[in-house]
Amino acid sequence: MNKSFEFKNIFRALRYRNYRIFFLGQSASLIGTWMQQVALSWLVYRLTNSPFLLGMTGFMSQIPTFFFTPFAGVLADRHNRRNMLIATQGLSMLQASILAFLVLTHQIQVWHIMVLSVFLGIIFSFDIPIRQAFTVEMIENREDLGNAIALNSSMLNAARLIGPSIAGLLIACVGEGVCFLLNAVSFIPVILSLAAMRIAPSQVSTPSRHILVELKEGLGYALSFAPIKWILILLSMISLMGVPYQVLMPIFARDVFHGGPNTLGFLMGMSGMGALIGAVFLAARKSVIGLPRIIAWTAVIFGATIVIFSFSRVFWFSMPVILLSGFGVMVHMAACNTILQTVVDEDKRGRVMSFYTMAFMGTMPFGSLLAGVLASRIGAPHTLLIGGASCVVLAFIFMSKLPLIRKEIRPVYVKKGIIAEVTQGIQAATGLESLTGE
Repeated sequence: MNKSFEFKNIFRALRYRNYRIFFLGQSASLIGTWMQQVALSWLVYRLTNSPFLLGMTGFMSQIPTFFFTPFAGVLADRHNRRNMLIATQGLSMLQASILAFLVLTHQIQVWHIMVLSVFLGIIFSFDIPIRQAFTVEMIENREDLGNAIALNSSMLNAARLIGPSIAGLLIACVGEGVCFLLNAVSFIPVILSLAAMRIAPSQVSTPSRHILVELKEGLGYALSFAPIKWILILLSMISLMGVPYQVLMPIFARDVFHGGPNTLGFLMGMSGMGALIGAVFLAARKSVIGLPRIIAWTAVIFGATIVIFSFSRVFWFSMPVILLSGFGVMVHMAACNTILQTVVDEDKRGRVMSFYTMAFMGTMPFGSLLAGVLASRIGAPHTLLIGGASCVVLAFIFMSKLPLIRKEIRPVYVKKGIIAEVTQGIQAATGLESLTGE
């Protein structure tokens, strides 16, 4: 068996106490988050019967990420990340509690959902890049950072498998309000886990420069380094054209497959199962070597399966297709995250991870809005066909940049000891060049 892929590697990051308790607390919270996401989309479609408003809800929840996330990255490089995470988790619990109260007391209106979606989007704008940058503080050995990122993805997608399935049953039995209430309660374990950690004082930078100066510095760094630049470009386009398929799932569940909330739960759960399989695949890999090619091919898989799903009118055929789609998009995004976390300079980690979040989530609101508009005009199946085909084309453009990416990323891997077996050869060649003046 290839030593870069061994099942014994899957859970190695759990040997770190801080990461272990974070993993347990966050697992409970993420199940609630996915329950709320499914319940909210079903609630909007039940109240409005409008694909456009379904897309608009996604737009309102995600658009703050586009504007606020870059500044969150600067704050993540300046201040205590754990304290900021405790604050964002507490505010998320407040949002879910308000939503639960309005639904359970039968006062909910569409404008309430829009306002609360914007509020949650602002919270996520700060929470996600800070949490991404915080991962490195929980892992003592940087060689296990990629495994921790993969386990984060497995945690997210195990919750994505469990949460929608539970939500589908609860919506059918007791309505959406209970899902929102359980989500509010689920934030308690993660807040307690963050408070229980033993984190060494981090070396945060002194905010001696204007925040816009530091933001410009981080952006210039990202755009000047081909691996970071092209990964962010591909990721942003996949998130714009492909990932918004999720906001159209209630339409497929009810109007294409003629089902109800259980059908929606099964579709979302199957996508989560595929993503979980992908996360285990990445967690079992011991090295980041080869990930750029994986990023390209999983984008192809994701786009192609979305195209196939758009043609399907048979529910049971669509289930394995959406599973493969979940596998492709999860491996793609987690592999992008892993490479960025591996190659980034430490003093710019927060800013680069904010750009990752902006590429991943900041483009989604425009994709959700576009998907809603197109679905209302040409139908949800044709909308997915266009999005999936675009992802395939973009993946092949990225493939054409792989030689440049490998060329620029190799010295970083050597410096960090990831390609230790060729370090001496490169050093010798570098010495020869200096002697010959080349």
